[in-house]
Amino acid sequence: MLKRCLSQPFPCGTLPFRCCFQTTRQLAAVRPFLLSDPGEGIREVQIIQWFVEPGARVEEWDKICEVASDKANVEITSRFDGVIKKLHYEPEDVVQVGQGDVAPEDEAVLAPEPQQAGKEGAPQQPQKAAQKVQETDNDPEARVDVGAQTSSGTDTALATPAVRGVLKELGVNIAEVKGTGRDGRVLKEDVHRFVADRNTTTQGKPRPTASSVEEAQAEKSTNLTPIQSQMFKTMTRSLSIPHFVYADEVDITALSGLRRRLNAHGAGDRLKLSYLHFIVKAVSLALEEFPLLNARIEAGNDQQRPQLIMREKHNIGIAMDTSQGLLVPNIKNVSSRSIGDIASECSRLQALAKESRLSARDMTGGTITVSNVGSIGGTYVAPIIVQSEIAILGLGKARTVPAYNQNDEVVKKEIMNFSWSADHRVVDGATIARMAQRVKDFVEEPGLMVTRLR
Repeated sequence: MLKRCLSQPFPCGTLPFRCCFQTTRQLAAVRPFLLSDPGEGIREVQIIQWFVEPGARVEEWDKICEVASDKANVEITSRFDGVIKKLHYEPEDVVQVGQGDVAPEDEAVLAPEPQQAGKEGAPQQPQKAAQKVQETDNDPEARVDVGAQTSSGTDTALATPAVRGVLKELGVNIAEVKGTGRDGRVLKEDVHRFVADRNTTTQGKPRPTASSVEEAQAEKSTNLTPIQSQMFKTMTRSLSIPHFVYADEVDITALSGLRRRLNAHGAGDRLKLSYLHFIVKAVSLALEEFPLLNARIEAGNDQQRPQLIMREKHNIGIAMDTSQGLLVPNIKNVSSRSIGDIASECSRLQALAKESRLSARDMTGGTITVSNVGSIGGTYVAPIIVQSEIAILGLGKARTVPAYNQNDEVVKKEIMNFSWSADHRVVDGATIARMAQRVKDFVEEPGLMVTRLR
């Protein structure tokens, strides 16, 4: 029948049947955007900057905002396509993360872009998140002035929470400071340089009168940055640990000469070897004889006694002073690394810390810490143990002193103070003293390390 119908001509070129196609209207719904949990016990973050604004069209994996936790800066991306309806936080605000702690009204809200009338089913052209969606509402007050928001500089200037705290303390507008960091990021040095230049131009102003000097002290409260908040919590927990402190002077004269010779011959693969790289390796070699110092305590409860968890790998944390504050990433599996490898890894961690790009893996899993506070200054230090470790070593400043040699002659020696802290609940004084002496042996006679290198 179908063949016979098609073989006969039909008037006006029409067919005896019609093909009908039905389109389904796309549903538009407002969906809350939950800030994802970065993990590792992080419960709050600070908004650094927004990459979007109300009315902006975003696609999946487009960047929404940059946040800072106590460990590192993270860029949050979108999980679906849509249009930004509202931002409930400003830069520098602290936001709780996690599914159970964030209410929908506390989040950036996204919704699929509604279709224009008469164009149901028409495909949408992809747009970037930074582009503003054309307004379908005729109300001029509903439009967003993109230029007004970006010209202020508040949302676009890059700076860490610590730097923003300095800006608040000194009363400086971040938009007035020229950043010299990566991608124009404002550093502490930029802020202090700006303040110094500003003070230079205002030196001609009259001095304050006696009445103004006698005015009451002005105080204002500021919130802790995420790193400061985490430090507050960590150090508060550390108060429950009874510290046994042990300090000794270490002669680094031989190590200093070896270091100079190796650097002169490029043994560090174009990286300058420092005292820290040798000391980290010496600590790892000593841990093979005293594995207790690489363990951690598993606190018990009423039904279970406390336990020691022995750890095989030596993940040695390196305390670093950054623009954000104190960060302690760790070098993984030091026992299987050469001194050159340690130098390379330390350089990598320092570069990431400077750019606030340390990963959670870099910041977790440490078994013992070395703090080289002597690179800034100071001879003696009483380092604080964190709960996940049993011991920590603090290094003082290297200095040259007069001393007697074996022939009772006065010679110059390079000395560095090593200060140890150990958890006295499980480590007795004799154990930490022997551990410290073994590290001292390796540092004072670097040739001993050669026979133990793998």
